[in-house]
Amino acid sequence: MAANQAGRTRRRLSTAERREQLLSVGARLFSDRPYDEVWIEQVAEIAGVSRGLLYHYFPAKRDFFAAVVERESERMLRMTAAVPGVPVREQLAAGLGAYLEYVREHAHGYRAFHRADAAGDVAVRRVYQRALAAQERQILAALAADPEFGPLLEQRPETRLAVRGWLAFTTAVCLEWLRGSELSREQVQELCARALLGVLTP
Repeated sequence: MAANQAGRTRRRLSTAERREQLLSVGARLFSDRPYDEVWIEQVAEIAGVSRGLLYHYFPAKRDFFAAVVERESERMLRMTAAVPGVPVREQLAAGLGAYLEYVREHAHGYRAFHRADAAGDVAVRRVYQRALAAQERQILAALAADPEFGPLLEQRPETRLAVRGWLAFTTAVCLEWLRGSELSREQVQELCARALLGVLTP
């Protein structure tokens, strides 16, 4: 335990806790600024650690931003994971509800995640594109296992492209919602659900 200037003690963070703290700071900074305008020194200062310690966890800024993107991707995939045996129509409302709750509760991380596509670093953009591809595969796997929508994947090859377009649509809607849209979470949820069912239903 180390004492701060006020005489209070502070708990030493574990490796996992420190990493999570740094990623949270990064998400906040990257959500509001372009990639090139975020400096490692800023992250270290806000987190109250030395620049050397930050580089111990993340060798370069690209590694740091990539870790922020991967963390948010894993959160979204966990929240929207399909439940085997449950029809897609029944899962859609619950999945979107969880997704929108994540968007609202982790707004900084969500915005930072989607800023990655505009990053000047090719390696960072690849991480983002892989994350989107994972979301797309998760949705397509749920559709393929569904008695109603499974046959559509074989009969209508354009369904795969439609799912990709729906992800872009949902992202645009959620980012606008975070900017202060008057729509409630329930209204956004219904809008996104109707959009997906619209592209899936012949």
